Amino acid sequence: MTEPSEKPAFLTSQKRNWPTLAWERGIKLFFGGNALVAVLVLAMIMVFLVREGAGFFRQNHANLQLYRSAGLEFVEPLREQEQTHIALSRYLFDLRVRAAEFYSNDEGLERGEVNARLAPIDDYIYEFNDAIEPLQSAVIDLSDMASEIKVEALIHAERQGAAGGPGGGVEGIPFDFQSARKPLYVFLPVYHDLNHQFADRLLALVTDYEVDWPTTDINARFERFRSLTKDYVQEFPAIERALSEWDGDTPVPGWKAWSSFLTGSQWLTASFWQDWYGVLPLFLGSVLVSGIALFFAVPLGLGAALYVNQMSSRREQSVIKPAIEFIATIPSVVLGLFGIVVLGEALRVASQQGWLEWLPGAPIAERLNALTAGLLLALVAVPTIFTLAEDALQSVPRAFREASYALGATRWQTIRKVIVPSAFSGMVSAVLLGFGRVIGETMIVLLCAGNRIAIPDFTKGLEVFIQPVHTMTGIIAQEMGEVVQGGIHYRALFVVGLLLFGLTFLINYIAQRLVRRYRVSLL
Repeated sequence: MTEPSEKPAFLTSQKRNWPTLAWERGIKLFFGGNALVAVLVLAMIMVFLVREGAGFFRQNHANLQLYRSAGLEFVEPLREQEQTHIALSRYLFDLRVRAAEFYSNDEGLERGEVNARLAPIDDYIYEFNDAIEPLQSAVIDLSDMASEIKVEALIHAERQGAAGGPGGGVEGIPFDFQSARKPLYVFLPVYHDLNHQFADRLLALVTDYEVDWPTTDINARFERFRSLTKDYVQEFPAIERALSEWDGDTPVPGWKAWSSFLTGSQWLTASFWQDWYGVLPLFLGSVLVSGIALFFAVPLGLGAALYVNQMSSRREQSVIKPAIEFIATIPSVVLGLFGIVVLGEALRVASQQGWLEWLPGAPIAERLNALTAGLLLALVAVPTIFTLAEDALQSVPRAFREASYALGATRWQTIRKVIVPSAFSGMVSAVLLGFGRVIGETMIVLLCAGNRIAIPDFTKGLEVFIQPVHTMTGIIAQEMGEVVQGGIHYRALFVVGLLLFGLTFLINYIAQRLVRRYRVSLL
């Protein structure tokens, strides 16, 4: 009998390498499973945000419709008219304060003498403030009427919902807004008379009365006050026309629910009058703080990356790189506390120095503002920008540098003409990812930005940087624990989170596209 032939060599090799192949397959499944989990988690977050926030616009539309149907929209122009008069009164009182400071500081008068000099001015201010009292009383009454209509409509809706629920009766009759609003329409002739009396009294105060101010600067400001008051009076006929043409039965368009959120200038909650959910001041606050952070972080991060990668010795690299990367390990709440206790107070005290009076906004009145938060966010962004930019510079082929030196270029010329252009896309990507890092930061802006919900006043130039602001991340962290699940406020915060998620996703997408373009350009 012949001996059995030996197994083929490839079968023997596969049997001997089977443990290695199984190990490699296990590693592949492990890492592939982790990647799949990451994708699933990202998809779940997206679905969760959309699910929780999707109902906001329907609720917001119903909220706006109730605002109109109940007559609150009818009263709003009158409330704005009252608020404008209050603003003019504050302007006038500021002139009084300036005059008192002049008499006290420049002429050295005592308080009694100052008050005696300002007695005619005080009488003028009292008359100006009292001019709106008849109209103000009417506005208060109308506001109460509209608020009562709104409350009654909400109670009626709750009762109808209970009646139509399990075990309840049939759906009842809708709330009669037309009958409830009749007292508001009765007010129109009365408002016409009050408005004319109010306008005549204001014009008499700004044309017939002469006020003796102590300085030419205050006199010029008073002339400005007269001009503003005349412009204010000229708006009264337009208010009357708007009230006479107003129709509470007109449906609110569906797009209003979107535009009021995206372009609204107020984020007002728990208001007895009306809740408003406008994300614009929060968005602009986030952009302003992030812009300040990038203004400081980009030159520091990119400059450090260029120095470490192209100029420093190995000993310097062993010190600089770990030190910069260590900043990323500092908890953001610690940086926030540092901003409250040290940085914000230091900036405020430094701005009070006489030799810094030329700076816009000096002296700084509030230590918690966009500048304080922006400086701390710059510290957070530097490690991200530095690490990614240094990796981009490290990826530039060594042959590029050697060819530049061979042509006689200096090290600075090589960096400026060869290294930076080759790594430019990667460096831009580092900046974008740094922007995504700071715009998503929560604790620092919540503690140090001042949390004032208002659109930054960009007309003040550089002074806008020392104004308190609120951000999208800050509002979520501040208010999420106080809302009722499923309510309009709850869903509004999730829509803000969805907007923030989309913004960071877009930033990261652009950064990845730039990295891909950078890699292709080097191949």
